[in-house]
Amino acid sequence: MKNIFTILFLMSVVSLQAQDDLMKELEQNKKPETSYVGQTFKGTRIVNGQSVETKGKGELEFIFAHRFDKINSGSYNAFGFDGYAIVRLGLEYGITDRLGVSVGRTFYGGNKMVDSYVRYKVARQSTGANSFPVTITAIGTVTYQAFPNAADAAQLGIPLPSTSDRMGYVAEVLFARKFSSTFSAQVTPIFVHRNAVNKSIENNDDYAVAFGGRYRLTRSFSLIGEYYTRLNANSNSPYYNSAGLGVDIETGGHVFQLVFTNSLGLNTQTIVTQTGGPNDGNLGKGDVHFGFNITRTFQAGKRKQ
Repeated sequence: MKNIFTILFLMSVVSLQAQDDLMKELEQNKKPETSYVGQTFKGTRIVNGQSVETKGKGELEFIFAHRFDKINSGSYNAFGFDGYAIVRLGLEYGITDRLGVSVGRTFYGGNKMVDSYVRYKVARQSTGANSFPVTITAIGTVTYQAFPNAADAAQLGIPLPSTSDRMGYVAEVLFARKFSSTFSAQVTPIFVHRNAVNKSIENNDDYAVAFGGRYRLTRSFSLIGEYYTRLNANSNSPYYNSAGLGVDIETGGHVFQLVFTNSLGLNTQTIVTQTGGPNDGNLGKGDVHFGFNITRTFQAGKRKQ
């Protein structure tokens, strides 16, 4: 009997050792999983311009952007609140988690512009088996300047622009990296083409690079900033490089952004080509506008299981 117990004990030890060796071998041969980095930015906008973020499949985002008159317009003008208003209303829909489409309408200074774009996340920042250092998103935009119509043109005594003359096109590729849970940065090469411009002060083709960043202070509160530098501005251009600072406040499905900027542009074309002018946009003179972006996301399609 003693010999039987001894044999059983030895068999148990050998079995446990074999299982331990097998587990070690499986762990060694197990391939590391790929982990994708999310929420590089809280929303699809940094300040005025685009971020690398895309909407999820079936998500519909409503965007309401508003800019007031210049703060340095004085107390009589309530520091800009009594002046003119620049407004953009837009919708963006996620066809997939990486592909989205959008349409928006902007009203500013009597002008009326429609923009539509396609956004695609080409690559995602990740760690693990297939690590990648940055998130890359490509955006292609078409713009249409609705002003003036026939009545406006007749009243102003100007020719009615053709459909072709009203068109503009933007291509941008966004590169962003989430360096930590608190800090993200983005750089964006941009190309803008407009069919009809005032060639004495503007270009048909414009090139720019945008820089943006986000620093998270709390779970729902972040500092945001961006700067656009024009690479081939016309030597007679009255316009300025766009700059902006602000805060992100996230509450559930809403993202509130309170911003200060020298730009009234609410799409990439106007941000790059028409920031300020002869009497606006000069940061050295305090030409700063207060404004806000409000986004609300709805689940318009079937939720991802």
